[in-house]
Amino acid sequence: MEKFSFKNQLENLVRNPENHGYLLAVSGGADSMVLASLFQGLGLTYQVAHINYKLRGEDSDLDQKTVQDFCEKNHIPFHLYEVSEKDKKPENSIQLWARELRYRFFREIQDQEKLEFLVTAHHLNDQLETFIINLSKASGINGLSGIPACSNKTLRPLLSFSKKEIYEYAEENHIDFREDLSNKKSDYLRNKIRNEIVPKLLETNDHFLENFKKSSSYLNQTREFVSQQIDAIEHQLTIPNNDYIILSRDRLSLESDFVKFEILKKYGFDKEEEIPKIFISENGSTFFSKKFQLIIGRNELIFTDKNAEVITRDEILVMENFDDSQNSVSINLADMVEKNLVVPTNFEWSLDAATLQFPLHLRKLRNGDIFYPLGFSGKKKVSKFLRDEKLSVTIRTKTWILCDGNNTVVGILPFRQDKRFVASKETKLLLRIYFKDQEFQ
Repeated sequence: MEKFSFKNQLENLVRNPENHGYLLAVSGGADSMVLASLFQGLGLTYQVAHINYKLRGEDSDLDQKTVQDFCEKNHIPFHLYEVSEKDKKPENSIQLWARELRYRFFREIQDQEKLEFLVTAHHLNDQLETFIINLSKASGINGLSGIPACSNKTLRPLLSFSKKEIYEYAEENHIDFREDLSNKKSDYLRNKIRNEIVPKLLETNDHFLENFKKSSSYLNQTREFVSQQIDAIEHQLTIPNNDYIILSRDRLSLESDFVKFEILKKYGFDKEEEIPKIFISENGSTFFSKKFQLIIGRNELIFTDKNAEVITRDEILVMENFDDSQNSVSINLADMVEKNLVVPTNFEWSLDAATLQFPLHLRKLRNGDIFYPLGFSGKKKVSKFLRDEKLSVTIRTKTWILCDGNNTVVGILPFRQDKRFVASKETKLLLRIYFKDQEFQ
């Protein structure tokens, strides 16, 4: 391992490394201390972050001192997070808790100091351990490809170097570091693999790690190729729409289970037992992931951003109150909803203003909406009415509902009025609601 070869690895990850700022995650171990020394030797702009988890008593404090001394000696800004009772250390899942805590701290420092990249000291042995862990989980090609060298503004420039090379570099360059003796215990899965399985694998072949590095590179190339093919298939299945992401349900159903999984996983639907349900569910069914709502259409899969739900609740004021001095008032809705009306059909409704509570407003469909459709004998759910009209899900989700001051449905634009408010021969206060591109002559 040489400074020159490390620089090449870094340049493969980021163009013109000298033009960027970095935050190095340094624990005090050989790998992260070598990483810091390499950055120092290249004269790059960087700062250091360290977490003292207070898990190993004096050893934790000595780790901190090692990192802090290096930073003071080389005039490097040093950021420390000391775990305390407020962090509520759990009895179980210590590793997951520690990971979430440190990355939250790292991102805060990045934002505060305007440092573009986070750099960690993951190396080739870490990559092998991750491969074995993911192999045991049946995680597919993405998992077997291991730790990415660059992801989410996080760089891992040591991934091509073995632990042995890192130790040798530290010894040759007199780099101080600390050994975490807890890693010698096989109490966690990764430690068990590191201490018991990897050594046996390395004994089988003098070139095992080098061959694994080549295999890992081939897997990454394969993953990139597959990803490009999945993107191409998804593009072919996409139905153009300005408001939603819509895929052809029928055409996707003909693809392999692998393709279905890879495409739906992009939207957070990554549970294998859930995916078959998506293709047999009734029209109008919904599924939810962390970010998306999936609405099942007859021939469509419609993905909407859950955070955009607020937009569908926007209301448009139609009429504040009715002037009793006028016997008849006409309102053209074209200026209000012309660009948003999914079925821009001319229509005219005659309403008995005396039966209405003002103000009148337009809004989108809500759960539980009912009305008494003109031409029917009783009440009906608005959602069922729209389904019975054989309207696509995209039209149903964008349909405007005319409501009165009590939020009672007066009509569904442009499909049907509620018969309770229809004008009759006895009507004295007539309200005419219509849609027309130009005013009636």
